[in-house]
Amino acid sequence: MTKAEKTATIEDLKEKLNNIQFFYLTDSSTLSVAQINKFRRMCYERGIEMRVVKNTLVKKAMEEAPEEKNYAALYEALKGPTAILFTDTANAPAKLLKVFREDNEKPVLKAAYIDTDVFLGDDQINTLATLKSKEDLIGEIIALLQSPAKNVVGALKSGGQKLSGILKTLEARAE
Repeated sequence: MTKAEKTATIEDLKEKLNNIQFFYLTDSSTLSVAQINKFRRMCYERGIEMRVVKNTLVKKAMEEAPEEKNYAALYEALKGPTAILFTDTANAPAKLLKVFREDNEKPVLKAAYIDTDVFLGDDQINTLATLKSKEDLIGEIIALLQSPAKNVVGALKSGGQKLSGILKTLEARAE
């Protein structure tokens, strides 16, 4: 790889890291070509971009990012073969890894970066897979906010029916 290619790769990674909030670092080094192709296909189907990159290039791209991004916590995971899984949904790669690893030992999760939070180690897959997406959380909040209003409206409607029933009964007795 020439110096120009390395510089271009670093710039591309910097741009990618600046525009995405979620990515996973994995090790898929011992998978066969058929397994890697299957994994890449599954990534593509779920909207996850998989890139195999040199650790030094990733580290250089991360070092040029603002300190509040907290990429320094990921440096220890940048050892050995590394594939990056870029995604727009925080838990999608973890779910994919769980599904794929039902039949395979790898890819192993080295680290995950979720909106400035860093999860290190393969033991974090279950935690990451159960994370709720932003859309799920917004939906739950809206449902919680609507619930009291629905209860009040329901009580008023049922109370109105009871009240009209009582009035009809009293009117019938008065006649």
